[in-house]
Order: sequence, then structure tokens, then C-alpha cells
Amino acid sequence: MDSKILARYIEQIDGISKPWLLVQLRLKLLEERRSSMSDQEYTSELTALHQQLMGLGRWWQGIEGQAFGEADA
Repeated sequence: MDSKILARYIEQIDGISKPWLLVQLRLKLLEERRSSMSDQEYTSELTALHQQLMGLGRWWQGIEGQAFGEADA
């Protein structure tokens, strides 16, 4: 799945308000640009994305079914 398809999916499920999906999109965009980046640039951007993801904390608590697609959510 490329970033355009992922972006459309996020829009269709109203995922714009879900920061973990936006981090996933940014990761996909980074992956697509990887071949045109130096190792240092790539590592720096990947580290920044990781820090942002970890900064979200335990966002899934209380919405486990919705977040992870469990049938009984």
C-alpha cells in the first residue's frame, strides 16, 4: 500500500483525529523517500517519528476494541 492509498483510507474512516494513524502515514512517506535520503537524514527522521509515537502514551487504553479491531468492541 502506498502513501496515497493509506491517506485515502485514513480519510474514509475519519482517522484524521487519530494521531497513531498519522504517524503511520508519516512512516510510509518516509519509507517512500528513503532512496533519496542519506543514512543520517533517514535515521534522524525515523528517530523523530519514534519519539512522537512514544509521546502518544497509552492512547489505546479504554478503546482497545476500536483501536485493534476486536469484534466485540
